[in-house]
Amino acid sequence: MELRDIEIFLTLAEELHFGRTAERLHVTPARISQVIKKQERQIGALLFDRTNRTVRLTPIGEQLRADLRPLYAGLMDSMQRAKLAARGKTARLRIGMMPVNTHDLRPYWATFRAHHPYCELQLRHASFVDPFGVLRRGEADLLVTWLPVEEPDLTVGPTLFADRRLLAVAADHELAGRSAVSVEDVAHFQHSGARPVPAYWEDTFVPFQTPRGYPIERGPLVTNMDELLSLVSISETVNILPAHSARYFSRPDITWLPVTDLRPLTFGLVWRTEAENDLIRAFARVVTDLGPLSTHL
Repeated sequence: MELRDIEIFLTLAEELHFGRTAERLHVTPARISQVIKKQERQIGALLFDRTNRTVRLTPIGEQLRADLRPLYAGLMDSMQRAKLAARGKTARLRIGMMPVNTHDLRPYWATFRAHHPYCELQLRHASFVDPFGVLRRGEADLLVTWLPVEEPDLTVGPTLFADRRLLAVAADHELAGRSAVSVEDVAHFQHSGARPVPAYWEDTFVPFQTPRGYPIERGPLVTNMDELLSLVSISETVNILPAHSARYFSRPDITWLPVTDLRPLTFGLVWRTEAENDLIRAFARVVTDLGPLSTHL
């Protein structure tokens, strides 16, 4: 079994969806199906039970995943250490970024790199779909995300910044001419939805109801900001977002309005408790020492 085929199998075993697996690996669903069928022919048994609606691992698929996952992780780790050594580095710290304002937070990156020149600091986008999966799968060492995070296996570290809220609406939307809006105004329009995430975490980002008890309706599901803003731009949805989004996603077809009665959204560091190490603690100390930064640097 080739390395890429192992990656395809393990990713499908995690996503249990051919389309999402193909999107994540930047291949076609047909390619995913071809690889899995080839593996099943080689093994002589089904690895996945597939219907029009569901994809599930068979017992043999479960066994193969359990056997392959540590081997694949070890091999990839060995390759990564060799690449680091070739660049004169001896360690790596991977940070997943839920917000998009990586440039605003450069004092943290620069200070850590200055204190730890032997360590390669990698910054990667982290999706709001399965938000804590990158930590639990070992794909990131740290996650920058909005708070609170109340997961029993995760540790919450220091705060990096807090951002006021804006409402994104289409440029020709009926609210676009206003100077500001309240949460009560928002309840009259549907927001985009997402795959299930912890309810308390979603409610912090976009409340499920207003202070007066009116529900804030969720609409079409989205998996990324491009999809979200496309729906906003055609007035199918509106969306409450952190203020830095207006600077990083400036578009002529979208207007941004202050939301006057929501508290700023706080973003902090989160990591898997069992994976805590010296580098994670070192980066957390940098954030603590510098303190929360202004996002308008």
